Amino acid sequence: MATKASLPVQMLSKRLGQVKGLACVQNLSVLRLAGYSTDKQPVAEEAATADAKTAAQSPEIEQLKQELATAKEQNSELLDKYKRSLADSENLRTRLNKQISDAKIFGIQSFCKDLLEVADTLGHATQAVPKDKLNANADLKNLYEGLSMTRASLLQVFKRHGLEPLDPINQKFDPNQHEALFQKEDKTVEPNTVVEVTKLGYKLHERCIRPALVGVSKC
Repeated sequence: MATKASLPVQMLSKRLGQVKGLACVQNLSVLRLAGYSTDKQPVAEEAATADAKTAAQSPEIEQLKQELATAKEQNSELLDKYKRSLADSENLRTRLNKQISDAKIFGIQSFCKDLLEVADTLGHATQAVPKDKLNANADLKNLYEGLSMTRASLLQVFKRHGLEPLDPINQKFDPNQHEALFQKEDKTVEPNTVVEVTKLGYKLHERCIRPALVGVSKC
């Protein structure tokens, strides 16, 4: 009877052992899912080790960040200086080209001023010839025609090189191109109008190199 009674107990003990084994397996799976290694070392320790390494590397990272920021700032400054240098070089090139162009155009200005006196002399000579005696005197007529042709040829040379006369009669007085010698009453024109030209002015490529000597009407 004792042997028959102990049989169920043995079976229960065996079943309990199986349940314990199954529970251990389940607990092991739970531990793995919770972040524990199979050798019972928590992942938190590994994370702590990684944090310690990162903390050890932090000063070096900060230094590299500072060096990178400094390099970027220096690069920005150099780039700004480079752009300014390019702009200065372009401005200098433009000024030099302008000076060279002006030198080519106005390099004959002094020479032209000297020739203007010759043109004035020829103009006075032709005006001094009495027109009413030209038909009666062939020599005087030939002289007058020669002076007129010489003056006309000279004016053509002036024009070819950009030198043109200024005859501002009946124009508004312009202090940039005219020089007033006197005032004169004239009711037929508006005030400050050129009513008399005593000496022609000249301009070289739109630059006045000699103002016209004029008389203007009173205000």
